[in-house]
Amino acid sequence: MADEPRIKVVAVDDDETILEIYETGLAAAGCEVRSFSDPKKAREFFAAAKPGDVPDVILMDIMMPGVDGISLMGDIRSKDVAAHIPIIAVSGLNDAATLNDALLFGAMDYMVKPFDLDTLTAKIRKAAELARKRAQKP
Repeated sequence: MADEPRIKVVAVDDDETILEIYETGLAAAGCEVRSFSDPKKAREFFAAAKPGDVPDVILMDIMMPGVDGISLMGDIRSKDVAAHIPIIAVSGLNDAATLNDALLFGAMDYMVKPFDLDTLTAKIRKAAELARKRAQKP
């Protein structure tokens, strides 16, 4: 695995504790994590992102003040540079309507908080592998 590139992850969550878990736990698993506690800052990042800036995978909270994760997914999907990036919704909500909305508006997977870090890491690796395969196609 030493010669594999680190998986670049952007995490958007208004809970600083969750972001710390991402930053320490996922970094230990070989990921490069950039986090945003303010969804508006994440929106600005993706609006200005160049192809080399975008992550391999996005972790998106659903319930955030100001801009909810479902709306932010739609914004990210509307940007050509980021439209292909797999999004994993991570939320404290565990109802069918929220899950359906997340998948309908762009999430490829869904995890409920509290989550198992190993399971999340496995989902991130799977999503990054899928993204790389998509990028290789003409």
